[in-house]
Amino acid sequence: MSDDTRTLLLVGGIDAHLRHVKEQGVRVVFLQHPDKITPYQTATADVLLMIDYTDYDVVLPFAETARALYGFDVVLSLTEGGLTPAARLNDHFGFGDGQRGEVSRRMRDKALMRAHLAERGHPGVEHARVTDRASLDAFGARAGYPFIVKPTGTTAGFGLIRAEGPDDLDRVWRRIGELLGRRTDRGSTLFRVDGFLMEEYIDGPEFSVEAFGFAGRHVVVAITEKLVDERHFAELGHAVPARLAPDTHRLIADAVTDFLTVMGVTDGPSHTEIRLGGRGPLVIESHNRLGGGQIIELVEAALGINMAAYAAAWPLGNVAPLTEPPRPVGGACTRFVLSDPGTVTAVEGVDEVRARPDVLALQLNARPGDTIRPLRDNWDRPGFVAVRAEDTDTAVELCERLTRQTIRIEVNGTAETAGVPGSPAPAEVRDGAAAAPDPAGPQRPVAA
Repeated sequence: MSDDTRTLLLVGGIDAHLRHVKEQGVRVVFLQHPDKITPYQTATADVLLMIDYTDYDVVLPFAETARALYGFDVVLSLTEGGLTPAARLNDHFGFGDGQRGEVSRRMRDKALMRAHLAERGHPGVEHARVTDRASLDAFGARAGYPFIVKPTGTTAGFGLIRAEGPDDLDRVWRRIGELLGRRTDRGSTLFRVDGFLMEEYIDGPEFSVEAFGFAGRHVVVAITEKLVDERHFAELGHAVPARLAPDTHRLIADAVTDFLTVMGVTDGPSHTEIRLGGRGPLVIESHNRLGGGQIIELVEAALGINMAAYAAAWPLGNVAPLTEPPRPVGGACTRFVLSDPGTVTAVEGVDEVRARPDVLALQLNARPGDTIRPLRDNWDRPGFVAVRAEDTDTAVELCERLTRQTIRIEVNGTAETAGVPGSPAPAEVRDGAAAAPDPAGPQRPVAA
């Protein structure tokens, strides 16, 4: 690299994040948690500082020293735990409008998000913080049942609890006590459960909206169709682009761009989860980062846009802003491979599926002797298959066939297909409301 090569400070992330940043032709000072470092990162980062990047008081002196030594003029994070530290560093060094830290903090904290929306009269849901056992009773009497209890600062459905009725609140309170003050025990272990929020239950089918902000102008890149098990809200699948009538697509897109503007998000990727029910589109939660669950890979396959590359290039001024949403070039789908809980005795069909040219990715973390836990959240899913096809209908049909019929997991000596017996089949959706489950086929489009 020449002496005039720009330097970027990257806070946390996976190998792909570092790769996308290095592809921008910059020198990278990489702050990575000691528990997350990989051989690729050790070999690729120009400067590697192994610290707990979630602790801003620890990060700040290291960042100041790194700035003095290497002169970075951009701070970036593409991972959940690094978003707020990176935003605060941008504020500290004067990179931006000085509001990034506060915006990131209220995007990550679900209670702050709800309070911010309520203060500005934005359409929202009934909500309250859990303060004691009596607060559960009071909220149930006010908001009705079922209602949702969730940690204010974790991800991927960790710790999500559905309160079914007054008689269920003792169980809910016990579960809160089990989780409060502890770090997440799977997936990313960097988050601590430090509070809970209660929210009224939102009906209707669920979508996520993948958007990108360009100096305050938000472009909806894709709307993702989601399949969720209502018993625990673990995500069972995604499809891109969502099969929506034009008016419904516009309604959801407008709701999300309005939400992001009210929240103060101006630049970079966002991933917003939304439900379309009787009161129209309502935001469940949102993140100022890329979506997980292979959504970004689906977006690239179906729409030709690599949002991770955009996220790395935009802060450096290396890419022009999108002027309009991309047009679909196909369809793509992920379905998560599931099984009854128990001890795995055999797995079949993986090599057959992996060899298919229309399979984008396959991951299965279930081998003979492994224990599969009951499905409670996204971390309990043992694997996934992602495919591409000429349209969304074809992609969904293919993906469901591969995960429900071709891949087979034997648990405790009993062969089970990769679906969970008793789990809901994808719902048929019409006019923004979920109809009865359709056991015969994949999720249908939303009609006008």
